[in-house]
Amino acid sequence: MLRKLFIQNYAIIDEIEINFSGELTIITGETGAGKSILMGALSLILGERADSSVLVNTQKKCFIEGYFAVGGKKTVLDFLEQHHLDNDEELVLRREIATNGKSRAFINDTPVTLQQLKMLASLLVDLHQQFDTLELGDSDFQREVLDALAKNEIRLAAYQQVYRQWIVTNKELANWREQKIAFNKELDYYQFLFNELDELALTENELEYLDTELKLLSNAEAIKATLNKTYTDLKGSEQPIVQQLKHLINQLQSYTGFHPGLGTVLERLQSAQIELQDISEEVDHINQSVHFDEQRIEWINQRLMDGFKLIRKHGVQNTNQLLEIQNGLATKLQTVLDMDEQILAREKEAGLLYTEAGSIAASISKARHQQVNPLEEKVNQLLLQVGMPNARLKIELTKNELTLTGKDHIDFLFDANLPAGQAGKSNRFEPIRKVASGGELSRLMLCIKSLVAESIDLPTLIFDEIDTGISGEAAKQVGAIMKGLATGRQIICITHQAQIAGKANAHFYVYKEIKEDAVKTNIRLLNRDERITTIAQMLSGEKPTAAALENAREMIAGG
Repeated sequence: MLRKLFIQNYAIIDEIEINFSGELTIITGETGAGKSILMGALSLILGERADSSVLVNTQKKCFIEGYFAVGGKKTVLDFLEQHHLDNDEELVLRREIATNGKSRAFINDTPVTLQQLKMLASLLVDLHQQFDTLELGDSDFQREVLDALAKNEIRLAAYQQVYRQWIVTNKELANWREQKIAFNKELDYYQFLFNELDELALTENELEYLDTELKLLSNAEAIKATLNKTYTDLKGSEQPIVQQLKHLINQLQSYTGFHPGLGTVLERLQSAQIELQDISEEVDHINQSVHFDEQRIEWINQRLMDGFKLIRKHGVQNTNQLLEIQNGLATKLQTVLDMDEQILAREKEAGLLYTEAGSIAASISKARHQQVNPLEEKVNQLLLQVGMPNARLKIELTKNELTLTGKDHIDFLFDANLPAGQAGKSNRFEPIRKVASGGELSRLMLCIKSLVAESIDLPTLIFDEIDTGISGEAAKQVGAIMKGLATGRQIICITHQAQIAGKANAHFYVYKEIKEDAVKTNIRLLNRDERITTIAQMLSGEKPTAAALENAREMIAGG
């Protein structure tokens, strides 16, 4: 709800503060008094683009601020949270136009983009102005009207959950199919690479082990000769080193009592003899295991040649990296085998979801169709009451592919000048946005919203000169509809009709005054007596008659 609007230095408005009623607020004033200027200022905090020409006084900036009571409105609270904006009890939208013409937008004193301001304002205010492209021509709004009347909220939530699952499953199915096509192109090549590695049948670290073994076998004769000589020198010659140490130990043993250091030397010699004895036996054991094997060398050379060829081919460094590639190729080949199963599973799942979504969509569509004739009849009856006797609304539902909102394409068709007796001929009906004027759209919107007011969470509704082209009983009916609509939400209306003004909970009057030798627009809240006079003037002119004054009293009393 718009609680307060503050305007400073906008066009010929010097400074204005308006405190609005929470129900029906009516704004009147003579032509040219500045009502359109007021709406222009309001449109700035609703996200419209700024024009520096509104700065009549170029010495100070233009400042427009709107104070809104959010009242726990979920869509507004979600927006504030999503955009990391302060969530206060009072929401303040502000626009500033600097003296250089640059414009800035704020939400709760936080700078925001114009688009952000516009998005939030659309959740707070629905402004209907002459010649605007209104949401009435928007297919989403048309669907929301039917769904609200059909009480489709629960069905739509269930449908959209299934529909989104169907979309996700279809995307997964498409991905699997694309992968299969891509894999099929490379399948033969992957199989060839895998077969090369599989036929070689390498084991972990095999090439590195074979390379070490080849070096050993290639030097087997020289290694054996050296080992033989080592063993002979240690143990197998006529005077082996081990035997010589034993002889030295025996000689020193008889003198150990004569010098304290000889015992230690003797122990070390004994240790050396034991160690060399063990070494000689190990040398002999190694010597027995070393054999020159020409066939083995040839086999290893071939194995290494085959292995290193694949290492170079795949750009890796060792056997284990080759095995990783082999495992990866095996996984890819297995994936290809699994793909058909995955595709079949997704196809089955998508089919079941589509059937389920189609079933729910059918129930939604049925409920919508059931509301078409009643809504047409009620709207057309209201159009007659609001001064559009030849206007007709026709709602057309055509079958469509499944979308997020069901399987219906909804069109609100309109004919503002349908001749008597021609209501059954639909060829004259066209989409609303193409044929309805600003005033017609506003009254049509009023009729429709009055019918769905209890079912849709409507924001503050502002109607600018909805009464164009009507008077008398039609204007009275427009006022009555507004009054009824205002029992559950805030309505602000600029009007020239006394019948509408008489329904106000708060009546503001816009006027011009001379201030410091300049013409300025101002506004004031009228008391009861001022309302009677103003409405009487709207009925009979600047000097109202007694009958007009009495009529005005009756209008206010009956409002």
